[in-house]
Amino acid sequence: MDRTREPAVTGRFRDRVDAGRLLGRRLAVAGLGDVVVAGLPRGGVPVAAEVARALGAPLDVVVVRKIGVPWQPEVAMGAVGEAGVLVVNPHIAARVPGDRLDELAAIESAEVERRVEAWRGGGEGEGVAGRTVVLVDDGIATGATVRAAIAVLRARAVARIVLAVPVAPREAVEDLRPLVDDLVCLLAPDRLYAVGAWYEDFRQVADGEVRALLEAAHGGERAGSGAGGEQAGPGAGGEQAGPGAAAEEYPAVRRDVRTAEMAVPTSAGDLPAVVSVPDDAAGLVLFAHGSGSSRLSPRNARVARMLNAVGLATVLLDLLSEAEANDRSRVFDIELLAHRLGDATRLVATVPDLAILPLGYFGASTGAAAALWAAADHPDRLGAVVSRGGRPDLAAPRLADVTAPTLLVVGALDTDVLALNRWAREQLTCASELRVVPGATHLFEEPGTLEVAGDLAATWFRTHLFHGAAAAH
Repeated sequence: MDRTREPAVTGRFRDRVDAGRLLGRRLAVAGLGDVVVAGLPRGGVPVAAEVARALGAPLDVVVVRKIGVPWQPEVAMGAVGEAGVLVVNPHIAARVPGDRLDELAAIESAEVERRVEAWRGGGEGEGVAGRTVVLVDDGIATGATVRAAIAVLRARAVARIVLAVPVAPREAVEDLRPLVDDLVCLLAPDRLYAVGAWYEDFRQVADGEVRALLEAAHGGERAGSGAGGEQAGPGAGGEQAGPGAAAEEYPAVRRDVRTAEMAVPTSAGDLPAVVSVPDDAAGLVLFAHGSGSSRLSPRNARVARMLNAVGLATVLLDLLSEAEANDRSRVFDIELLAHRLGDATRLVATVPDLAILPLGYFGASTGAAAALWAAADHPDRLGAVVSRGGRPDLAAPRLADVTAPTLLVVGALDTDVLALNRWAREQLTCASELRVVPGATHLFEEPGTLEVAGDLAATWFRTHLFHGAAAAH
């Protein structure tokens, strides 16, 4: 591929559309001829749409699902694609009973069919046999999904694969290069941290947006008006949250996590905290629990483990002493709780391993109000706030002073609190989003709903904390 006239790319991309336009300009000078541009849903599709427009080529998606080893799901033993395509790594699959492989393949195939219906509305995809396919994603972290897509495309007898991505770690680029016929990557840093760190706007892409882009590329003839998929994200006027974004953008990997106790000096004396630091921590999140809870809250602990798995250190702390926790007037004293969170903020700034990390707050119930109040008190130190089932309305006097990007996550069945969150978001002047988790009540006790909330939090923190740290330098 002739790269003598390629436009230079430096810094970060504004959003996926910007990345797609730059990638399209790069590919347009290559003389690829008759191609099909295929995006990896969901995030790769807005990028692919711009590439397809630049090349005057049809737009489609490659729908794949990795089949993980049962006892180590992050290790792929194969992949499934639409039209019943199954690709298996025989060296890994040989260690798994055949019936178990068949069972897992069937589960993932059903998910492929669901996604095809959501994105294409049952329409047929572009024929790729004997053609060149430009495979596009918004970035590569580990490369697992891209590898699965390449394997599925090879099984569909494509003539040539050109892998095109805006950003990927240099090591992944070199690992993937032998698997494709050509590879174009605009930015290949030695350390990626996270795909979202290379975008100013990396909001989640909903099923509805993927479907709309495919409809637009085919003159509205493909998907029609049938039901399918999630509502559009906040950037497109909707609120409903779907699962899986952080798992796709920031895959959880096995990390060594150091856990220790810490004492936070406050007006009530030293209050206990639990600190967990993964070996490659890229940010730090302080947790403010709600009324009737503590640093030992199993729900917050589960969310903290999710954040640890994507490279974020966490501090679970008590904001009240045992005696204060029995005094209801203290439990709802949001200013006091915020000051205690401020005490913890000042303490971590003195701990060498923690002081260098960009900081976020995670609050639940009344703890969310405390987090927002404290965010207004520490605008220079704070990079992001997430509220889960929170009462941000209780921080009403300080909402307009919050400058850190704020995510409000609420259960769809928590109707009273949802209304309060909508009101509170109107008072915020900072960048903010409200995401509603289907089927969830106030405590996110329903199966899978807490994982969706944690997934949304992980994506928000990894995007905004790293963005803030990069901007500061």
